[in-house]
Amino acid sequence: MGQASAAFPVTLRAVIFDLDGTLIDTAEEFIPIVQRLRAEHGRQPMDPQRIRNCVANGAASLVSLGLDLSEDAPEFESKRLRLLNLYSKIVGTLATPYPGIETLLNRLQEHDISWGICTNKARVYTEPLLARLQLHPPPGSVVCPDDVGEGKPHPESLYRNCIDLNCAPHEAIYIGDHRRDIEAGQRAGMYTIAATYGYIEAGDDPSRWGADAQANSSTDLLQLILSPL
Repeated sequence: MGQASAAFPVTLRAVIFDLDGTLIDTAEEFIPIVQRLRAEHGRQPMDPQRIRNCVANGAASLVSLGLDLSEDAPEFESKRLRLLNLYSKIVGTLATPYPGIETLLNRLQEHDISWGICTNKARVYTEPLLARLQLHPPPGSVVCPDDVGEGKPHPESLYRNCIDLNCAPHEAIYIGDHRRDIEAGQRAGMYTIAATYGYIEAGDDPSRWGADAQANSSTDLLQLILSPL
C-alpha cells in the first residue's frame, strides 16, 4: 500500500507522470533489444531483471550494462545508436500501461483533473509509443527533453507542463520512479509520489528520495490521489 508523509495539494488541478516505469511498462521492449545487442557481439543472454532495473537510466546505461562498455570507449556511440535503431522498430509493440492506470485516468477526468507526461525520453520515441497505446483520455501535455533547455532533475520540464495544463506547480502532483523525478518535482514546488513499482536499480532505496508519498504498486495511485479529494 502507498504511504503518504506530507500535506496533499489543497486544490489539485493536474497529475503529471514520468513515462517509462511509472505510466507505461516499456521494459519488455528493452529486454529483447539488449539481448539482441549482446548476441550481435557474441555474448550470452543476461538476467532480464538486470535490464529491467536499468531502463530508467536510458539508452547509454543499457549499452554500458549490456556490453560492459564504458561511455568513453571509441565505439560506444555507434553501439548506442544501434540500440536506438533496434528500439525504433518495435517501440510501442510490447509496452503496456501499468495496471490501474487507465482507470485512474478516467477517474481524473471525472474529477475535472488534467493529466500530463514529463519524460526524459526523446520525442521521436515518445510520440509513436503514445500513438500505439491510444490512452484515453489523452494527455493534455507531453514534455520531452527536446522541448526544454535542461531535462530532469531540472524543473523546467514540469514548469512547461503546468503552462500547458493551466495550473500552478503547487496544484499539481508529479509521479516518478527515479530520484531525479522526485528532485525535479520538489524543485518545481509540486507534491511528489515515488513509484516504487517502477525500474528501481539494485541498491537504491526510494524511501531516501524524500518524496511526499510512495506508491508500492500502480494500483495504489488511485487511492493515494483520489481518496483525499
